[in-house]
Amino acid sequence: MAAGSGPKTGRGRTRWGLVLPILALPVLVLGFLIIGMFMWALSDKPDEDDPRAGGPAKVACAEALAFGGAERPVNVQPERCTVQHGIDTAYAAVLRMPREDVRPWLRETYPNAPEIRTGNPCGALCLDVSHEDGLPASAEAHVVQVRVEYENAETALVRFSAFTM
Repeated sequence: MAAGSGPKTGRGRTRWGLVLPILALPVLVLGFLIIGMFMWALSDKPDEDDPRAGGPAKVACAEALAFGGAERPVNVQPERCTVQHGIDTAYAAVLRMPREDVRPWLRETYPNAPEIRTGNPCGALCLDVSHEDGLPASAEAHVVQVRVEYENAETALVRFSAFTM
């Protein structure tokens, strides 16, 4: 190369050798920020026990049952009890209890309710109660639904739902 043909700053160096690192730094910083933002957005899962997250939060089973005007039955093994707040409030309880105790508990809890139904489509037993047809005055819920499945000759799985509308 002839002298004076091309931009050189010194012996064997061009001006791009100084400009490229200065230009690359903002590009790299911006790239890391964009990647970090995507990683944060993809990994931001709501805490399932946080009621503000919109999902169900764990509660005491006595609270879930009381919302529907029921008391915790004797000899019950609570599986899980949750509440979900939104436009309406919905409590759910999953309980295991002796099979022979289910009907007496339901009759005692909801004496003015319609008859307990059996068979399809509700499983072994089901009961739907509202304020119009037998929900106790102590219930904060508008509707209670109980679905019962017999697990074996001794045990019943009870799914209790109480919610507002």
